[in-house]
Amino acid sequence: MLIAQVGGAGGRGVRGGASAATEVAKPQTFDGTPSKVSGLIGACKLYVRMRLRKSTVEEQIQWILSYVQGESADIWKENIMEEIETGEMEFELAGEFLAEIKKEFGGGDEESVKIVELKKIEQGGRTMEDFVQDFKRTARGSGYERHSLIEEFKQSMNGSIRRKFIEAENQPGSIKQWFKRAITLDHNWRESRREEERLKERKETNGAPAPRLNNQGTLGQALPQPQVWPRRQELPQQWVPMESALMEGVERTNVAMTIPQQRIGFP
Repeated sequence: MLIAQVGGAGGRGVRGGASAATEVAKPQTFDGTPSKVSGLIGACKLYVRMRLRKSTVEEQIQWILSYVQGESADIWKENIMEEIETGEMEFELAGEFLAEIKKEFGGGDEESVKIVELKKIEQGGRTMEDFVQDFKRTARGSGYERHSLIEEFKQSMNGSIRRKFIEAENQPGSIKQWFKRAITLDHNWRESRREEERLKERKETNGAPAPRLNNQGTLGQALPQPQVWPRRQELPQQWVPMESALMEGVERTNVAMTIPQQRIGFP
């Protein structure tokens, strides 16, 4: 086996390498998923240049294989290790071994793999901020642009947010505007849900009915209480002489007149 030089992982590195204090991220575990091949290869190339440039090619390959595990990747890993040990397969550079990984798990057409991953992605319970970042990473390299990218984004977001877009009069133009408005709508929706929970807790604590939120997610105005008019009171009766009542125009219904009794004699 040849000793790996600075360009052992493909390309030439900076003379002298990195200092011991420089932090270099290690690759994530690779389980054979086609969409993760590029991430594995890029991370391995960088780490080999920065940290393993003085190691042998065999040691570099063994280090890369330590991150290949899980599902279909385990079977391939066992086969490739047997071929290396028996001498059936040899690699002069670690970059050649990484190219073999890409050939095995890359799926042939990386753009097609990206499109499949893009159609599978969904927001779920994540905030729109987190989902937008994931959507951007997945869409990179898919070849989707403008209208086609916007349509995939609309289909992948939660239904409640998608309905807000449908009800809106003016639709965003660019994909960046879609991202921005979606984040705002998602934030407002989550704030409304939290407000409903607070009102529900207040109702359970106080035993009083809690007001409901309207379509805009704000508290509606309370309905006015019906006004109760007092019952009509009867006018007090006054005892006035008959002559005075007739002269002053007092209604007979409100006046009780006394008729002097006369003694009736018989002839």
